Amino acid sequence: MFHQPLDVIKGIIFDLDGTLLTSSLDFKVIREQIHCPSHLDVLSFIAGLPAQTQEVANQVVLAHEMADAQDSMWISGAEQAIASLKKRQIPIAIVTRNSKQATLHKLKNNKLVVDTVITREDAPPKPNPNALLKIAKDWGLPVQQVAYIGDYLYDIQAANNADMFAGLYAPNEVPNYAHLAHWVFNHFDQFTGLIKT
Repeated sequence: MFHQPLDVIKGIIFDLDGTLLTSSLDFKVIREQIHCPSHLDVLSFIAGLPAQTQEVANQVVLAHEMADAQDSMWISGAEQAIASLKKRQIPIAIVTRNSKQATLHKLKNNKLVVDTVITREDAPPKPNPNALLKIAKDWGLPVQQVAYIGDYLYDIQAANNADMFAGLYAPNEVPNYAHLAHWVFNHFDQFTGLIKT
């Protein structure tokens, strides 16, 4: 965990759900409805289903995501953090495992404008690092100058797989995988204090 400002960071990629915007997705219910075992990743499980069953499962997930998108709000301090980064002309992107349809609905509802948004339809889902690596390349930045910020294990794994700085937003309890992150914060006030340019 870093306590000193990180002056090497020149670009920041964010997760969306649970990081910038709230989410109330109930994965236990989703798993039950698509018959996904608790130890398997939902998206990986669906990808392994026969085509017809896969289509049905995807529709179930999308229905939950669209319902969740109706009620999403900014997480405390996140809107101010994004505004601060934009003012300082630090490039920002979003990489999410959410669907494009639900993601665009959330962004529009919350007036969250970001030039680059990559959803699961655009690239292999996290913890695969491809989306993160593409953004760094598009920005013309070495991965060592890019941070990825998220609230879950897959986010930290994706950042590590891309050799980027991994920032973990943990507003409540610090999870047992927190040691895999370069820094951990529980409010965006702490985050904006870390990033200096």
